Amino acid sequence: MKFLIACGGTGGHINPGLAIAGIIKKHLPDAEFLFAGTPDGMEAELVPAAGYRMEHVRVAGIQRSVSPANLVRNAKALGYLMTAGRHAKAIVKGFQPDLAIGTGGYAAGPVIRAAQQLGIPTLIHEQNAYPGVTNKLLAKKASGIMLTFEAAGKYFPEGAPIHVTGLPVRSSLNRLTAEQAKSRLGFPKGMTILSFGGSQGAKCLNDLMPDLMDWHLHSDLEINHIHAYGKFGKDSFPDALKSRGIENDRRMRVTEYIHDMDVCLAAADLVISRAGASTLSELEAVGRASVLIPYPTAAENHQYHNAMVLGKAGAAIVIEQKNLTLDKLKEAVRDLCEHPAKRIAMGQRAGALFAADTDDRIWKLIEDVLKKH
Repeated sequence: MKFLIACGGTGGHINPGLAIAGIIKKHLPDAEFLFAGTPDGMEAELVPAAGYRMEHVRVAGIQRSVSPANLVRNAKALGYLMTAGRHAKAIVKGFQPDLAIGTGGYAAGPVIRAAQQLGIPTLIHEQNAYPGVTNKLLAKKASGIMLTFEAAGKYFPEGAPIHVTGLPVRSSLNRLTAEQAKSRLGFPKGMTILSFGGSQGAKCLNDLMPDLMDWHLHSDLEINHIHAYGKFGKDSFPDALKSRGIENDRRMRVTEYIHDMDVCLAAADLVISRAGASTLSELEAVGRASVLIPYPTAAENHQYHNAMVLGKAGAAIVIEQKNLTLDKLKEAVRDLCEHPAKRIAMGQRAGALFAADTDDRIWKLIEDVLKKH
């Protein structure tokens, strides 16, 4: 059988696409896959690296803020829009998939729409608590809509074929205990904080973390700290630590990118991060307390809606970026360090939100759609 998966833009769209392909391969080892994405996005590197063939569709988003640079970007985006539909239809016709699956990103719109126009069954996966415009439009003709958060269902058309499946997470999670992970990282006893802003890095976190580390490393608190500063912090973050004289402290592990996230999550007692859907699903999977700072300019402010699912459940402290200060972070860290029972309860509430049978739910829906069509 043939499966066309359209995704791209960010890891939050690409990784679910790769995970769904892996779920299908477990049940259909001889299945054939084709991915569709943009030639300039992360998918152009990540998908081939995972061993899958890929076709490219040139498409870009419209920038909402007005500036000379954005006017040029928008002119290009409109130009791509004129050809994307035709190119997408050619990809679908050439591959002739039995099922097309969209997991978000600019390329997913024209590719899944083309599949629907050609009578091919389609599924879409919505990672966020507040769905994007494209998925809401594609939902009208989709054979099924997979949701990470039940709260997203109310934004789709009445009667839409909604299925709360959860979001697939990396299979290596939960292989280590906290003690084993901390030992592997060489940390002494104490609470461990894991902070990161994604592969690009988050400026607001990179600006505050050197002072937060300086504070807790020289306080009465026993705290270890793992921080990933991303590519946008590589020229400034190490210097900020050096200026405070804390770059070689044994309680710290600082790097541009975390390649062993499973180990770091296992070691973490508290996570400070943005609120992308993949990150939150992994926090639920490992049952960790968190301080979430939603990315304020994400489309439809979806990271805020994602974070509030955990916030309302008592699993996370949500601080909007406009309200984020060093004092607020210090207050949250000290409280959760001095009251471990509170921290553990938050983690348990996060774990209660996790759909442990996500892979089974996704496969059942795929299987049902294939049988029907």
